[in-house]
Amino acid sequence: MNTQSITRWVGGAALAAATLLFLYVTLFDSFANGLPVVIAALFMAIACSVLGVLRQGAYTLWILTAVTASMYFPELFRQVGSFDLKQLIVPLLQAIMFGMGTAMSVKDFAGVVKTPQAVGIGLLCQLTIMPVIGFSLAYTFNFPPEIAAGVILVGCAPSGLASNVMAYISKSNLALSVTLTAVATVLSPFTTPFLMKAFAGEYIEIDAWAMMWTITKIVILPIIAGLVFNHFLHGRAQWLDKAMPLVSMAAIALIIVVITAAGRDALLQIGLLLILAAFIHNVLGYMIGYGCARSLKMDEQSCRSIAFEVGMQNTGLASGIASEMGRVATLGLAPSVFGPLMNITGSALASWWKGKPPQHQTE
Repeated sequence: MNTQSITRWVGGAALAAATLLFLYVTLFDSFANGLPVVIAALFMAIACSVLGVLRQGAYTLWILTAVTASMYFPELFRQVGSFDLKQLIVPLLQAIMFGMGTAMSVKDFAGVVKTPQAVGIGLLCQLTIMPVIGFSLAYTFNFPPEIAAGVILVGCAPSGLASNVMAYISKSNLALSVTLTAVATVLSPFTTPFLMKAFAGEYIEIDAWAMMWTITKIVILPIIAGLVFNHFLHGRAQWLDKAMPLVSMAAIALIIVVITAAGRDALLQIGLLLILAAFIHNVLGYMIGYGCARSLKMDEQSCRSIAFEVGMQNTGLASGIASEMGRVATLGLAPSVFGPLMNITGSALASWWKGKPPQHQTE
């Protein structure tokens, strides 16, 4: 039996085991016992990891499995001995941003000069659409103040690396996507505090200078360190180039799990409403971002890129801000819900667009 056959057998067995466990939980246990639910989700994640047809959704399923475990067994993800796991959030984010820096170069900012109009449109959409939608949803759903501020915080964050991945999968304008992410991230120490002050000031007290330093410490300094590393050691540490994406994925998963465990009680009370708000926020970001770009006569590839740049936020940064403010269990809830959700919707949209080759110019 060759390796491919073994892989298929393992994937099929894991998928069958997950299906049986989910049937058992649904029919006889009503999801009351967490252990079979977590094991079923684990088997499903394993199946998706080894079966090629399902592999695209594997990472999201691993995150959902970890989140499920943190909801049923939160004590495992809150503290290890006397060490509070929330203290890991900022260092993990800094590691992610360093990895982002090592994958970037000055060339990633060249798009500002080459296509200033497209970059300007993309930034304008990013800085207006999501904050306004976030504020509107917070007001409409009448969330408690800190939960509402967390919804707005998601909208005020810049786009993240996930948008670049989706732009690549969907055959969008990848250069524009990378440039927008880079520029929005560099501007975030100024734009995010200003937007939070404007839209969330009535819900919580916003110290704009403190938030500016938080974002600089979490985002800008590690990215600069990564850029310097890439400049002087490019190609000399190939193991790091291969390891950083895996480290980033694991770090994002751990951050989401820790925040979920910390805010479990609040999440149980308003979880469904928060999921609905996050879904509306995310999908409207795609739709309005795409529609605005389309109305301004941008080419189809660029319209798709702007849709992802608007709809997919850097929820890790939002979580880090919440952690630094000491409100990770409330302010950090919306980012922890929005993160996995946007990966699901983003993957679905990217796969759909992948099957529809874009025209290079609008008619």
